Amino acid sequence: MPEPPASPQAVFEARGVTKVYLMGDVEVHALRGVDLDLYAGELVVLLGPSGSGKSTLLNILGGLDTATGGRVTYRGRDLSAATERELTEYRRFHVGFVFQFYNLISSLTAVENVAVVTDIARDPLRPEDALGLVGLGDRLRHFPAQLSGGEQQRVAIARAIAKRPAVLLCDEPTGALDAQTGIVVLEALETIHRELGTTTAVITHNADIAEMADRVVHLSPGLITETRRNRQRKSPRELHW
Repeated sequence: MPEPPASPQAVFEARGVTKVYLMGDVEVHALRGVDLDLYAGELVVLLGPSGSGKSTLLNILGGLDTATGGRVTYRGRDLSAATERELTEYRRFHVGFVFQFYNLISSLTAVENVAVVTDIARDPLRPEDALGLVGLGDRLRHFPAQLSGGEQQRVAIARAIAKRPAVLLCDEPTGALDAQTGIVVLEALETIHRELGTTTAVITHNADIAEMADRVVHLSPGLITETRRNRQRKSPRELHW
């Protein structure tokens, strides 16, 4: 199915995006000409097996990496031509990241881990409020070692959204968790998406998670092979894997 036509509501527009890595003398083509639009306020799942280019695409959208060829714009701003300083500013003020591994600072409490971000943001949430949104209002003073894996991931989500990003990019956010804990984390992401109105992209190899998205983008090595809309989104509690 072709992408919807570009519109003033398109947050990201990617056109002909390629990414080539050099592994010694071998060229690895991670992306082979990707066209994709992401729209304001939608929740999109990028679905595909390991090696399909999901993380590479997400990193380019988030300004953590640059494309070898093609063009990526964010609200009309050409990220492909941005300087390192401009990309740093873009990441700091516009994008929240959630990764498979939580990357919390072990010597800081939950609220202090979130405050690391709010101290440099323009119009942040209070760290306590961000943790409340992910259901951890009663765990503010706990250190990472005192929290379960799912709780640590929710602290990481609170940290990502505390700066009120327009975009939330999540790379296998349930990949290190069991199904029951993963569903709790997905509920936190859904709450954030609903309450803050973020444009949210979640990459996963788990096809069941795709049922909670507005739109599902399938990738196989380096290419988008299918894009579909869910007629009816499921809540995380309705998912099974």
